[in-house]
Amino acid sequence: MSALLYTALLGLANTGHADVAAAEAMREGDMRKLIFHSAPIESSDVAFKSEDGQDMTLADYAGKHVVLNFWATWCAPCRHEMPHLSALQETMGGDKLEVVTIATGRNPLPGMQRFFAEIEVDNLPLHTDARQSLARSLGVLGLPVTIIIDPEGREVGRMQGDADWSSENAMAIMQALIEPES
Repeated sequence: MSALLYTALLGLANTGHADVAAAEAMREGDMRKLIFHSAPIESSDVAFKSEDGQDMTLADYAGKHVVLNFWATWCAPCRHEMPHLSALQETMGGDKLEVVTIATGRNPLPGMQRFFAEIEVDNLPLHTDARQSLARSLGVLGLPVTIIIDPEGREVGRMQGDADWSSENAMAIMQALIEPES
């Protein structure tokens, strides 16, 4: 049934534009926690640090849909969710979509590396927001939080709590948001 709904919704999607209404209608299971905004919200230009210590902003991902996940090494739901985000990146990451993970608060790089090694994740970035400046600017009040950003850098949706981002439903929703095949 999900495949039938997905196929039908693809036919309604506007090529070249995110079809938020179609994606919203598809939410099942964990994805029911994903809240789409009635209109895109401007994102933040607050800097965060890359794994190598360089300043970055979300503008560095312009032109792609971004699944932006805020997490911490001490967060049990984050430990559960991160392999699913890794699978989403492995399956759908590329020119149109990028999973971006940012550890917010006190998360030393060795601890972050150990966290990823323990859960066998090796394809997601180890970005940091040590002072929680970016998280605060985006209204992140707990962890994990995942924010969906469109190619123009605007927030189109948000989820509080962990989810299975590798599920068929999650991937169908993300496909409906990126340029679907006609």
